[in-house]
Amino acid sequence: MLLAYATIAIALFFAMNIGASGAAATMGPVYGSGALKKKSIALLIAGTGALAGAVIGGGEVVKTVGEGIIPSNVFSLEVALVILISATLTLFLANVIGIPLSTSEVTIGSVVGVGIAFQALNVNNVLFIVSFWLIVPVTAFVICFVSGKVILKLEKKWPQLTGQGKWKKYLALLLIITGFIEAFSAGMNNVANAVGPVVGAGLMDQSAGVIIGGIFVAAGAVLFGGKVLETNGKKIISFSLLQGTAVSGTGGGLVIIASIFGIPVPLTQATTSGIVGIGCAQNGFQLWQKGLIRKIIKVWVVSPVISLVMSYSLIHVFLHPNPYMVVLILAIIIATAGTLSLYKSGKPEQESVQH
Repeated sequence: MLLAYATIAIALFFAMNIGASGAAATMGPVYGSGALKKKSIALLIAGTGALAGAVIGGGEVVKTVGEGIIPSNVFSLEVALVILISATLTLFLANVIGIPLSTSEVTIGSVVGVGIAFQALNVNNVLFIVSFWLIVPVTAFVICFVSGKVILKLEKKWPQLTGQGKWKKYLALLLIITGFIEAFSAGMNNVANAVGPVVGAGLMDQSAGVIIGGIFVAAGAVLFGGKVLETNGKKIISFSLLQGTAVSGTGGGLVIIASIFGIPVPLTQATTSGIVGIGCAQNGFQLWQKGLIRKIIKVWVVSPVISLVMSYSLIHVFLHPNPYMVVLILAIIIATAGTLSLYKSGKPEQESVQH
């Protein structure tokens, strides 16, 4: 019983961290552009959107994480705990060395590691999910590039669309709405990262999981998202209100579509690709955009690999003791060192541009 409570506690703590980082970041453009000047209101909207997304549409992604990658008979209490510990440790390690990882990819990587360890992995579903990790950012880039070209023409023809005069409040409202949609998509897709393993292990049913998980994601955004909001708001690239709306609306819309089909995808990569698309439409292909593309590729590769190695190793260390345990631990160290060198080498000058 104590182990069950510990597993649920880790899952809910994970949910709060998802809210504090992912959900709160969705209001970065809104707060940074001045569309909302009060940080508390921006965070409240982010939390509300994340909770609504989790409750209304989080079930399909929870189902995928809980039973679509490895069989439900493999999902024991201990396995759920290993997955959550692997994901949490991977994210903690990434925070320590300054590497931004995707919670969706880290969680899926942990589940895949368990599946490999038990030789019970739905390979077709994994390949399907991974294909969307490529399709979604590419689609976001194309949509935002085309939108960016159209917006430039519209703003040139009607300068008031840049946010001048009486149009500013309407454009600000539009940006707030798309920010809410993006927060909604974060809750819809990311709550599964925390509660999917718990639901898979039978510690909660799906309905309770998405509600409780959504509450904790929202609480994390409201209570602990201030620093992330401040950082993203100040680092936001200089876009007009319409351009910011295009980025938020595209990223949020694509993630909502993926969530409907139960596919966990990284919102951060969708919005970052949107930023690159808008930037290319406005300024051509600049150095900072090359840096962002490198960042997307690194995160795409690194996030699931580290957590996969971590969960695979923990299974063989604690659940299925393996005489080659030392080799497995060395594999973690090598993977971590390789990740660090991959991320630190060739670091672009303006790599910190964020959505």
